[in-house]
Amino acid sequence: MKLFKAMATVAGLTGLSRIAGFIRDILTAAILGAEPVADAFFVALKLPNFFRRVTAEGAFSVSFVPVYSEILEKDGRSSADSFASNAFMVMLTLVMGFTLVMLFAMPFVIYVIAPGFVGDALRYDLAVELSRITFPYLLLMSLTALLGAVLNALGRFAPFAFAPVLFNFTLIIALLLSDLAQTAGHALSCGVLAAGVIQFIWLLFNAKRSGVHLRLRRPQFTGNIKTVFKLMIPGVIGAGVMHINLFADMIIASFLGAGAISYLYYADRLNQLPLGVVGIAVGTALLPMLSKAMVKGDDLEARDLFNRALEICLLLALPAAVALAVIPHQLITVLFERGAFTPEDTKVTAFVLRCYALGLPAYIAVKVFSTAHWARQDTVTPVKIAVVATIANIVMSLIFIWYIGVAGVALATGIAGWIQFIMHLQVLKACGASRFDDRFKRVFPRIAFSTCVMAVSLYVSANILDSWIYDGLMKKIFAIVFLVGGGIVVYGGSVLVTGAIKLGDVKKYFLKG
Repeated sequence: MKLFKAMATVAGLTGLSRIAGFIRDILTAAILGAEPVADAFFVALKLPNFFRRVTAEGAFSVSFVPVYSEILEKDGRSSADSFASNAFMVMLTLVMGFTLVMLFAMPFVIYVIAPGFVGDALRYDLAVELSRITFPYLLLMSLTALLGAVLNALGRFAPFAFAPVLFNFTLIIALLLSDLAQTAGHALSCGVLAAGVIQFIWLLFNAKRSGVHLRLRRPQFTGNIKTVFKLMIPGVIGAGVMHINLFADMIIASFLGAGAISYLYYADRLNQLPLGVVGIAVGTALLPMLSKAMVKGDDLEARDLFNRALEICLLLALPAAVALAVIPHQLITVLFERGAFTPEDTKVTAFVLRCYALGLPAYIAVKVFSTAHWARQDTVTPVKIAVVATIANIVMSLIFIWYIGVAGVALATGIAGWIQFIMHLQVLKACGASRFDDRFKRVFPRIAFSTCVMAVSLYVSANILDSWIYDGLMKKIFAIVFLVGGGIVVYGGSVLVTGAIKLGDVKKYFLKG
């Protein structure tokens, strides 16, 4: 099945990006720690990334790909290229204007998104300054995402999946050269902007190499562009609900004192590893394939794509979430506790990570559910669900922080994921292509059982190796490798023994797909 090969390609390259990202975060934690400069930089990093993920890689991509796939299927490559060229120019014009407005209004923007910084001259002034450096990244990545969406629709998933690797390598170089800048925060902010340029050039090169002919011309709001925007308006919330939740988290956390935003950032980086690798892989690979199946009216193929995507997501997401919940302290200690990052920072960040992990399987499953709606060009249903979940997230955050501090923000985000999961499940019952098939019903309990087996083995191993986590670099590395590797071996053995996955399936989907 081509779906699994595409998912494997995207997941592999995304995994490489996450490894590079961890190297970056280890350096960031050692140099910036959880101090005011770190808080200011993380706000400057989140601001353009929020708009990028919600619009460029979120609502725009999920609205653009089905329309582009339909034109490609019905009218051919030339018409699809013409549509992509017009979309490129429309995006260039609109996002450039938005970027200029945001740069001018940045003092007010920081006042709104990080109100807790007001009165703290260091954090507020730095956040404004660094955000003005990073925000043009939005324009560059919006254009990059469009090129990536075109390549994905053509079945070329690798170039866009590799782009984040370039981003992380660029920021690592910026960190290594941080002594040359005013602060490490300034060095990282310049690195973000440079990474945007490099990623855009990379995607432009691959688009031309794949025979995509984009022509610069006056942007026109044609019928197809209007269709994309019509789908995109509700999709801004529907596709980016998790990022909207994280944005609300940042506002609330800004009132919780220095370090709170940093704790959320470091914990979310670990939470984003499985969410990014699995969630991005399924969203990227499934959408164009499911869209084509819907255009052809092939409900049987669509249902099989939906169930196999959900199956592989839960196969990977459930053990990842449980591992993050069982050994968060060990992971944070080994990865981040050095330099400016203290044992107290580790304690708080580990608790935050455990709360985030609660909602991880739900968010990954929601990726599949949402893709099923987007493939039918339905962006209204996800937005209705997103509104409810977002409001619930904010309300719960405001309640939970009184009892467990900054971890309450993460706990609310995790619960909001399950609210979305339940609502999507109810809505999709009416759609034949999105119903669970017999194979999924048979496999899921076996995945859950195997996850429980792994959880017990992790808990026991963590207690045995507890003293090694705090005793020298080599012992720390051995302990964490043993814990993670042992967990993978136990889980892998269990899913094979229970029949949750068979070696024949691996050969069929990945070698013959």
